[in-house]
Amino acid sequence: MASGTSAAPAGPDPAAGAGTPAERPAQERHVPILLERCTEVLAPSLAHEGAVSVDATLGMGGHAEALLDRFPRLRLVGVDRDPQALALAGTRLARFGERVTLVHAVSDDLPDVLDDLGLDVVDAVFFDLGVSSLQLDEVDRGFSYARDAPLDMRMDQTRGITAADVLNTYSHGDLARILKNYGEERFAGRIASAIVREREREEFRSSARLVELVRANVPAATRRTGGNPAKRTFQALRIEVNDELAVVQRSLRSAFSRLAPSGRLAVLTFHSLEDRIAKTVLRELSTSSAPPDLPVVPVDALPPGELLLRGGVTADDVELAENPRAASARLRAVLRRPLDDFEGRNGSPGSLRDPRGPSRDRGRRRTVTDGPGRPDDPHRTRNDRDRRTGGTDGRTQG
Repeated sequence: MASGTSAAPAGPDPAAGAGTPAERPAQERHVPILLERCTEVLAPSLAHEGAVSVDATLGMGGHAEALLDRFPRLRLVGVDRDPQALALAGTRLARFGERVTLVHAVSDDLPDVLDDLGLDVVDAVFFDLGVSSLQLDEVDRGFSYARDAPLDMRMDQTRGITAADVLNTYSHGDLARILKNYGEERFAGRIASAIVREREREEFRSSARLVELVRANVPAATRRTGGNPAKRTFQALRIEVNDELAVVQRSLRSAFSRLAPSGRLAVLTFHSLEDRIAKTVLRELSTSSAPPDLPVVPVDALPPGELLLRGGVTADDVELAENPRAASARLRAVLRRPLDDFEGRNGSPGSLRDPRGPSRDRGRRRTVTDGPGRPDDPHRTRNDRDRRTGGTDGRTQG
């Protein structure tokens, strides 16, 4: 295993997180959004023997559980940066035994995670982006502006800066920038000035004080419409604390690079900033480099991907009535083209070259919960896969 990665027994690991998860099981705390559509879009890549799927933002494991139930031969790698969520998911998915491997990591560490597990390629990757139900509902996490709590907002409470650190140390210019860019806040400069002025009197520690500051520094007309005026400030702080948008950019590209031919990547977004990134990345992966007026696209100009859900899929009225949190959700997906699409130039799938470039180790700790696919496990290794496919045939290329 790579340096900094350690193995632990299957199931929840109390040493992995900050605090003990609340007693309510994950099934009672979380309703997976667009569950049937997410399962349907990934299904064609997962029905064969030896299929491997990655849930890169496992959360409380609802989407993962549905895939494991539907495909009895599926192996699943669940990745999440939140130790508390991993503990809850570990309990929820324990009945699947060694079919599940849980890893404490950020989603853009996926190439290193797969390398540690001896997996060159996988058949599907799923992302459920944004803040989770667990993080919103646990008061002491500080994500919600509806209740007073410490200004934390870290998805992984074992490391990193907090929202209070941002408020108390960032310059006026940086505060205004993140409020405008990450919160799409029209009054970013005014709110930033108020934060700098108020922190000289007393540092920010709790969410209630910040909510009142924002409310006092936006026009009365804004306060009367569009919900709590602090929601944009809280979104901006959360994105900054967790580096969310940059992580999404890196994660989607690196995940696609590890898909096997005919593999599928699906991403569920919840606000316009992350959806814009997902839309752009998936479109780039599925756009030919050939001039648009060519009657036949050369093999070398074929895009590696093919869009599966043009425009994305949103929740229907039935789901919205049952789960209001689905209102802003949008599902997008892309297929990694099969090798047959690239044959014709000496049978070489040269267009499938790995776009990641040299691997990099950002030094973030990963904790692996033991299961199938340990480094000494022959399951899904290159030799095993070569026997099934009749040769490497480009499968180990990104």
